[in-house]
Amino acid sequence: MLTVNNIEVVYDGVIQVLKGVSLSAKHGQITALLGANGAGKTTTLKAISGLLRAERGEVTKGTVELAGERLDRLAPHEVVSRGVTQVFEGRRVFENLTVEENLIAGAHILRDSKAVSAGIEQVYSFFPKLRERHRQQSGYLSGGEQQMLVIGRALMCDPKVILLDEPSLGLAPMVIADIFAIVRRLREARNLTVLLVEQNAALALDIADHGYVMENGRIVLEGAADTLRRNSDIQEFYLGLNEVGTRKSYRDLKHYKRRKRWLS
Repeated sequence: MLTVNNIEVVYDGVIQVLKGVSLSAKHGQITALLGANGAGKTTTLKAISGLLRAERGEVTKGTVELAGERLDRLAPHEVVSRGVTQVFEGRRVFENLTVEENLIAGAHILRDSKAVSAGIEQVYSFFPKLRERHRQQSGYLSGGEQQMLVIGRALMCDPKVILLDEPSLGLAPMVIADIFAIVRRLREARNLTVLLVEQNAALALDIADHGYVMENGRIVLEGAADTLRRNSDIQEFYLGLNEVGTRKSYRDLKHYKRRKRWLS
């Protein structure tokens, strides 16, 4: 469904952030993109959604394709019209608008008012709390409710692919569990293709079908989610477990050096 083919991304014409990244997100599956801060995960999403230009970045090599059609040459609104939407980290709601007004804003590519109303009802079926607060200003919602809202807003244009950037960021564990359960339900109910960027590797691999690990602008490891979960490097460096299954201390993790074979 979605393929990224050996892309390089450069900012301001001089700063290379992505260095030959290739990945694919299969139709109806959840694909996790893991890595530490600064690895290039969010830049990868922006390369797909066409938002690099707003930050003086560009794809200088490679292609991004959806079902064989190139996306990397399109403007962001054209990418959305092709069926790809991005949910940013940090729950960027329109704070002064109500919940329902936020959802209507997400339907900007739709011209049929009946389709907009049907979309709102569908979002409320997935997120009942949003129905209860549909007239409330979104700036007064809890963090978890705001995360539900931005996901619901992304669903309003009936996407084929949704790019989720750090949906667990800043949320309580119980709320995170609810959000990830909803993501899984959305995939099953709507046959959505999901590309999930997440630092919490344990949570991401629990719901993902396939996963990639990024470091320093490169993909260094990929495989089925179950395989990655059992990988000793993933267990040590991302799940905080050593060879005998006990958690390593922060001091141990802070000073590790990744094995050379990751880049072989």
